[in-house]
Amino acid sequence: MTESGVRPPLVLTMGEPAGIGGEIALKAWAARADGAVPPFVLLDDPARLEALAARLGLPVPVKAVGSVAEGAALFGAALPVLPQSLAAPVTPGRPDPANGAAVIASIDRAVDLVRRGEASAVVTNPIQKSALYAAGFRHPGHTEYLAHLAGLAAGLTGEPVMMLAAQDLRVVPVTIHVSVRDAVPLVTREAILHAGRVTAAALARDFGIARPRLAVAALNPHAGEGGAMGREEIDIIAPAIADLRAEGIDAVGPKPADTLFHAAARRGYDAALCMYHDQALIPLKTIDFDTGVNITLGLPFVRTSPDHGTALDIAGTGKAGASSLIAALTTAEAMAARRRG
Repeated sequence: MTESGVRPPLVLTMGEPAGIGGEIALKAWAARADGAVPPFVLLDDPARLEALAARLGLPVPVKAVGSVAEGAALFGAALPVLPQSLAAPVTPGRPDPANGAAVIASIDRAVDLVRRGEASAVVTNPIQKSALYAAGFRHPGHTEYLAHLAGLAAGLTGEPVMMLAAQDLRVVPVTIHVSVRDAVPLVTREAILHAGRVTAAALARDFGIARPRLAVAALNPHAGEGGAMGREEIDIIAPAIADLRAEGIDAVGPKPADTLFHAAARRGYDAALCMYHDQALIPLKTIDFDTGVNITLGLPFVRTSPDHGTALDIAGTGKAGASSLIAALTTAEAMAARRRG
């Protein structure tokens, strides 16, 4: 709580300005009337958002504010925006590396606001990594950059963990932003242990699950078929599960990935540890493409994001839906509330 006894609002980053971040932020604010959207303050260019709202016919008043507290106070009447200047005009669908510094600065500011207690959690709009790389960005993605901002030590013990959540499914990829070829050597006993520990702790702390149940996916088809299709299950994954269980974590597996995600299977666990990116994200996005949420576990602050990209192909057309962003906002608020106690 702030000194006035009011809960700090969420802070939302601009994301890629040529993408759909501005549009879904406008639409999320417009959905606040039913009480499903918690108060948030957006880091962006107010003039850009005003022009975007007018072009899309969205009746959203945009108000530049000087502080998060000021933004929280007027959230009911207007979309509060902490100004973040852009270096170049924005053309929907055409990212400009000249604006990369502003995109990165909005992430930096959001984290700083939360760490100073002015905002309760960080919610990030999607970034266009190719544009940021051209601007000098050197991190594989949001997750890794947020770990850098959090001051976590490089290496296994300090790395955050990415969780994707939608409806009745939570998935955690043990390896994230690497190719499938490069992911296999990174599936180690230590990496699985780290993901399991962080996930179990976060489920208890941030989701209120007293005794989290983890299902651990196999790497190979049919869980390796007793070694006939690979020994990773025997030599790496099963020993890691045994270690987790020895630490008091309820973990089972290795489970064949092709039978881990149907409705009856999902009722048997609170989160599934998956060995690589698409093994986790394909079932989640198939089950619920519209309201998936990306959650970073293991940070000293709450961070969520919509589970979709910048959608450059529809940017500026008015077609973007805000369901995933709204889910990210409500999830962030619920997690922050649990941390407040």
